Amino acid sequence: MRKFWENPAHAASSPAGVLKPVPAAVRLGAVEIHPATVLAPMAGVTDTVFRRFIRALGGCGLIMTEFTSADGVLRAKDKKAQRYLHFYADEHPISAQLFGSNPQVIADAARLVEDLGFDLVDLNLGCPAKKVTKCNGGSGLLRDLPRIGDIFRSVRSVVKIPFTVKFRAGWNDQEIVCLELAKMAEDCGLCAVALHARTREQGYGGQARWEWIAAVKEAVKIPVIGNGDIRRPEDAGAMITQTGCDAVMIGRTAASNPWIFRQIAQFTATGCYAEPAEADRYEMIRTYFRMLIDEELPDAEGKMKQFASWFTHGVSGGAELRKHIYESKSTPDILSRVEEFFAPRLALADEGVPSSS
Repeated sequence: MRKFWENPAHAASSPAGVLKPVPAAVRLGAVEIHPATVLAPMAGVTDTVFRRFIRALGGCGLIMTEFTSADGVLRAKDKKAQRYLHFYADEHPISAQLFGSNPQVIADAARLVEDLGFDLVDLNLGCPAKKVTKCNGGSGLLRDLPRIGDIFRSVRSVVKIPFTVKFRAGWNDQEIVCLELAKMAEDCGLCAVALHARTREQGYGGQARWEWIAAVKEAVKIPVIGNGDIRRPEDAGAMITQTGCDAVMIGRTAASNPWIFRQIAQFTATGCYAEPAEADRYEMIRTYFRMLIDEELPDAEGKMKQFASWFTHGVSGGAELRKHIYESKSTPDILSRVEEFFAPRLALADEGVPSSS
């Protein structure tokens, strides 16, 4: 399947008339998600600050935690797991994503997640990192479907909140298991499946194979969430049109373009969407950085520098701003550098003078 951004013929005109809209809502068990858009769980990214940041920008129906070790959840002294599962009231609906390989441990962790007040719990069968797969976690379990079945049944038997799974198509092109896995999830009572249409061997390279999402949608009756290669709002509509999936999940694009969910909502409603202006980018960077400081995270400075590479994407002269941020020694210094960089540009914009590239 060709994505919108692969076809040069689409560049000159809006495809709104030929693309199906992203659904207004999708029901995952007893929880209604509206609109049918999901922020993918991303290690080192989707902490409570980024989740609330995305939620405030609008257009995102469901947010998810960073993937969290089930073993860590059950260890009272595991501060990292506790931090991963920390959330605020304004984050609902929110799903906690767990990984592991022991059915009983994951079930116990899922019960704890339910007690903490999460709306949904999700099993990670997609992470390709070696340190995770070598312990049969994440996509490492894709080679052990009987074990996955045991996990499905164990978790389903102990929690009442919706239980979902996010998985890859298979270990490699010779071991594609997405259809069998999706059917097993349905048979075990899971409420939805989310497919990242790449194999573990692909990692995050190459192209997502949307035809696998379409095949899973044909194979099961529970909602199917499509994930992979949604870079622009048009791609979300293209995925719905080409695969028939019930919702779309967005990961890496959200880090470089946090407006993507709002743009999808605009595109669905009107056939067009707003591109961020210089003032929007300034406000976005400043808001997120201040949220990091207010949360009093021990690694706030590191987070600022991490996100600088994404948030300056599309900023004219962004390399200069990134350099200033990387060289800064404190969070107040980083904020000052951002203010100094944007002040003359915003003044020119107020006067109607475009900033130089």
